[in-house]
Amino acid sequence: MTEKQINAKRLFILSCVALVVTAMTFAIRAQLENIWGTDFNLNATEIALAMAPAFWGFTLAQFIGGPLVDIIGMKRFVRIAFFLHFLGIVTTIVAFNFWTLFLGTLLIGVGNGSIEAGCNPLVASIFPNAKTKMLNRFHVWFPGGIFIGALAGYLIIDVMEWSWPILVGTLVIPLVVYGVMMWGQKFPKTERVEMGISYGGMWKAIFKPLFLIMLFCMLLSAATELTTGQRINSLLEGTGTHPILVLAFINGIMAIGRLFAGPVVHKINSTGMLMFSAIVSMIGLILMSYVTGAVLTFLSAGVFAIGICFFWPTMLGFVSEKMPETGALGLSIFGGAGMLSTSIFLPISGLLTDNGYGGEQILRFTALLPALLIVIFAMIFFTMRKQQKASA
Repeated sequence: MTEKQINAKRLFILSCVALVVTAMTFAIRAQLENIWGTDFNLNATEIALAMAPAFWGFTLAQFIGGPLVDIIGMKRFVRIAFFLHFLGIVTTIVAFNFWTLFLGTLLIGVGNGSIEAGCNPLVASIFPNAKTKMLNRFHVWFPGGIFIGALAGYLIIDVMEWSWPILVGTLVIPLVVYGVMMWGQKFPKTERVEMGISYGGMWKAIFKPLFLIMLFCMLLSAATELTTGQRINSLLEGTGTHPILVLAFINGIMAIGRLFAGPVVHKINSTGMLMFSAIVSMIGLILMSYVTGAVLTFLSAGVFAIGICFFWPTMLGFVSEKMPETGALGLSIFGGAGMLSTSIFLPISGLLTDNGYGGEQILRFTALLPALLIVIFAMIFFTMRKQQKASA
């Protein structure tokens, strides 16, 4: 397969549109949390358990898909994602109880994980000299998709007062777009295959200490971002604002930040960016837990957005740049671990709500996660800088 046969621009746009589908599902679930509780007669813990497969289903796809991407190819994973997204959307629309809602969420979650399993190594492969920059640009469309989904939810549910299955049905639009764009396209080999690193070498690389430490950090950073976003309605319901618009605001800022991440990475490097993200996201969570009223809530949410903006793509960029021998497997393990952590913290958050803790208290508990990240990232940052000076 020659380079001329691969349309890198089209493959990148295809990946971005597919990620929009993934992201819109997060915004839609956040909008429908309380509605599903009423319609299906579920408490906060049960709703959290019904939404959890979106995260561990994602993880399942990542952990299974990571070792297989090099073997069966990235294109097949995108095809699998399309099929699962379609089934999940239909199942959710016709859901009538906890278990049908659970199944629809699971299918969508596995579809979402298949997109990441296929598209993260795809972006790294077609842009080998600008991985962190282009992974940030690819992941613009996670907050971008949440922004689209949040606005759609506000218009359809709050303004038009239409039924929630119509909102879920809007997912079909980007689904069809990326399905059509995939038609007839050639996909490259994964970067690990192109580098000539053996399959065994890839597995050996994921057990290096730095990889394992950063994997633990991925658990904390993803939970900081996604658990908060997924329960935004419950966490901010006492602030006097419309939480779904706060979610749209947060993700609008994130999309802009990721779009212009390249110069920032160049100036402070990926480790410095991660340390910055941990500090600012902790401050944002603490501020959100104390403020009330529209102006202060949006301002504190903006601080939080700046903090979490670079977490996910920069973590992926770090492992791809610092440990390229981990290949698609490394990227999939990181993505899967991020969603797995959210599937754990989400029910815990719901349980806290059922046991009388308010949104402000849960936000303060969540702030402990980036607080721990500050310590770890600082140690990594100064250790790597010391190593660079020693080798200079």
